[in-house]
Amino acid sequence: MPMEAHDIEALIRAAFPDAKVTITDLAGDGNHYAAEVIDESFRGKNRVQQQRAVYAALKGQMDGPSGALHALALTTKAPD
Repeated sequence: MPMEAHDIEALIRAAFPDAKVTITDLAGDGNHYAAEVIDESFRGKNRVQQQRAVYAALKGQMDGPSGALHALALTTKAPD
């Protein structure tokens, strides 16, 4: 079952409550999204560490064929 953008945002916000989160449905199918997450907690972390933290916040929604989220293009950074 596809995920809704607001569900993805809610999972991310639960882990990063002060983040600026933008979710875009890339294909209109509920399976292919882009997310931009800007949060102070990313400062001093490399991009891999930042993205792992966001994927952890998704609580397994991308794991294997049973995951509700098929594809997520992820951009992360600390605020300017």
